[in-house]
Amino acid sequence: MIYSRIRVAILEISLISKRIEELQDRALASQLEESIEGTNTEAELLVITFFLLVPIILNYPSNPQLQSMELPNQAQEGSSQKKMGRGKIEIKRIENTTNRQVTFCKRRNGLLKKAYELSVLCDAEVALVVFSSRGRLYEYANNSVRATIERYKKACAASSNAESVSEANTQFYQQESSKLRRQIRDIQNLNRHILGEALGSLSLKELKNLEGRLEKGLSRVRSRKHETLFADVEFMQKREIELQNHNNYLRAKIAEHERAQQQQQNLMPGTLCESLPSQSYDRNFFPVNLIGSDNNQYSRQDQTALQLV
Repeated sequence: MIYSRIRVAILEISLISKRIEELQDRALASQLEESIEGTNTEAELLVITFFLLVPIILNYPSNPQLQSMELPNQAQEGSSQKKMGRGKIEIKRIENTTNRQVTFCKRRNGLLKKAYELSVLCDAEVALVVFSSRGRLYEYANNSVRATIERYKKACAASSNAESVSEANTQFYQQESSKLRRQIRDIQNLNRHILGEALGSLSLKELKNLEGRLEKGLSRVRSRKHETLFADVEFMQKREIELQNHNNYLRAKIAEHERAQQQQQNLMPGTLCESLPSQSYDRNFFPVNLIGSDNNQYSRQDQTALQLV
């Protein structure tokens, strides 16, 4: 009998909130909430839960709500197809203060345990900071909460600085590109105006300015052309003088060479060269009368030339 009462009491823990709400002494309820908030271990929560269940267990015979409820064995016998399992908990704010505080303590301990396991298993630097609904601080860190927070600040500052630098560079490049595009467009328009194209959009003043620039440009082109022509003429004159001097030098050398040959011929009498006629002859023919010696043995005038084959 006592075992069945305990099972019914454990399965119907939700009746604790209704029991507390029905208490007339508000001071007792607030004292109970403060005692629950100060608990940090699951053992203390179990002790408090046991003391809350004692009056329910003792009042079981006089409580019609508990008597009207079906036991788990009875429900299983009544419906063999019903499946037992843990239902999904809807994630929303718990309205009851006591239940909310109990859930906070349980889940806080689980969160601290998970943070510890993560830091040990994965060698990660973990810092956990939790504030309760009443402003109480709970923290955990495998190294130091302050050191982890400083590291977090530095990482955020570095990322923000990198983003600001990249944004500044992007803006600068965009401004420079737009400036270069304007310059290119202005230069293209000026070139078209110089060529006499797209003049319809120019006013009278702009046309006069363009005419003045063109006249100045033409004058500079003409002056440069004259300078180039004069330079070419001067260069050709100097070249002509150099060629004349070189020609005179060559003529002098030729004349000197002829005089040297003449003097050499005069210094060699009785040679074959003196008896050579001045007229030109064919190299394939040689006169026979030139072969003779000084006694002129073969000096007949009617002797014909022999052809050399």
